[in-house]
Amino acid sequence: NSCPAVKNILILDSEGKRVAVKYYSDEWPTNSAKLAFEKSLFGRTLKSNARTEAEITICDSNIVIYKFVQDLHFFITGGDDENELLLATVLQGLFDAIALRLRNTIDKREALENLDVIFLCIDEVVDQGMILETDANAIAGKVAIQNMDASATLSEQ
Repeated sequence: NSCPAVKNILILDSEGKRVAVKYYSDEWPTNSAKLAFEKSLFGRTLKSNARTEAEITICDSNIVIYKFVQDLHFFITGGDDENELLLATVLQGLFDAIALRLRNTIDKREALENLDVIFLCIDEVVDQGMILETDANAIAGKVAIQNMDASATLSEQ
């Protein structure tokens, strides 16, 4: 399977606008193709109630696992031959790691103020579409170390 296991990770707001997105597949070669996919996915899932548990849909012959929290919509896309339980585990691991780093305040304002943390979490979970880690504590721990390194002065290091 040469395709990336994860084709994209999308965090959109309650209007379908981007908060944080990362694509690992060249299935969407242009920004407008990406935006069209996001719009289609957002429209398709808007009426669902994915607040208590992650839900699954098929969009453009891809499996998408998604979950809504406050005014954020989390999506993980994989190929139609991908294991949805695996994708759901990736989504949950990412979500829980972000929750740990943001001290359980997961909403658009907090996300935008901590985009660096969110992207670090995403990068710890998936690299070029390959799943690296799904354990939230491990992800959050690595992100904390990277964040500390970035903000610490030389004397603190």
